[in-house]
Amino acid sequence: MISADLGKQLESYIQNLVDTGRYGSKSEVLREGVRLVQERETRLAALDASIMRGIADADANRTSGAEEVFGALRKRYQAMLPDTTE
Repeated sequence: MISADLGKQLESYIQNLVDTGRYGSKSEVLREGVRLVQERETRLAALDASIMRGIADADANRTSGAEEVFGALRKRYQAMLPDTTE
């Protein structure tokens, strides 16, 4: 069993969520909060891993120059524009 002092403001907010019927109990509110933190931490871990792969690629010179990337993007999006030469 976990016991935590959340302070008056959070306690009041949680109680309001229960009183208005948004959640069935204080425990339900806290479980949802912890689930959201867990989800965010999972996303941050995936982002960190992606950043580390990018850094490793840069260190190994497995990257493209900005002009090359922007040129490819420009070409791709211009191809999506309607042809106005008719």
